[in-house]
Amino acid sequence: MLKRKPLGTIGSVIVVVMLAAAVLAEWITPYGFAQTSLRERFISMNGAHWLGTDEIGRDLLTRLIYGARISLYVGFGAVALGSVLATAIGMLSAYFGGRLDLLLQRGVDAWMAFPGLLLLMSIRSILGPSVWNITIVLGVAFGIQNSRIVRGVALVVKEHTFVESARALGAGHLRTALTHILPNVMPTLIVVATTGLSTVILTEASLSFLGLGVPPPYPTWGGMLSLRDSTTCTGRRGSRSGRRWRCRSRSSASTCWGTLSATCWTRVSRGVRGPPAAGAR
Repeated sequence: MLKRKPLGTIGSVIVVVMLAAAVLAEWITPYGFAQTSLRERFISMNGAHWLGTDEIGRDLLTRLIYGARISLYVGFGAVALGSVLATAIGMLSAYFGGRLDLLLQRGVDAWMAFPGLLLLMSIRSILGPSVWNITIVLGVAFGIQNSRIVRGVALVVKEHTFVESARALGAGHLRTALTHILPNVMPTLIVVATTGLSTVILTEASLSFLGLGVPPPYPTWGGMLSLRDSTTCTGRRGSRSGRRWRCRSRSSASTCWGTLSATCWTRVSRGVRGPPAAGAR
């Protein structure tokens, strides 16, 4: 795998390391994400604080690790929810067709007619600040947007002869959809889900940057980039712009590495299974 898809393998390793660090954050970090120490303000980098501290002495590395927990939790949760929703909408629309297909697709058209980020900001402001709300909003948006892909693949699989044979043998709608169509849609759905993971992480960071993400003091990568958090990186020693750059560079680098690794991970997912064969079940 490393020789055939080196970027995908490296991305998968980085994603696994990030997952392990996020899950084991309490055990691998000696500080709490909200733990302050006024005697250790504005430390650049040393053996105790590898990435330095902010205005109130919070360890930046600890906050980045806990921020990874939020990004990955929202990312995987929204992708899982969105995949289920996309499968439900796409399969129903493709299998039954007719008026149900027309109604569902016009609803998808209406959703996609609005700017995505603006729509997410509006719904998020109504629901209020919560990790669950962000996950649900991003999951619904991901599912509706990608239901078109699932519908297209399901329409192709639906016309195969083995599906017609199953109907001729008396298979019901549920059995035909779950046993004969869904397994052939899954490879495409896996690729769509892994590709969308990086997009969801970036969208969550964008909402947090705009102040619509997880409320402080819990750290998020996007929140640490925003002006309300970056002001804690300025102080009496050092220039204002220099301290802002130092704190922003840590969180922006983490966001870039996370999204890049998730994108490279897609290369591995594409090799899980090929496209459905013409006569395969």
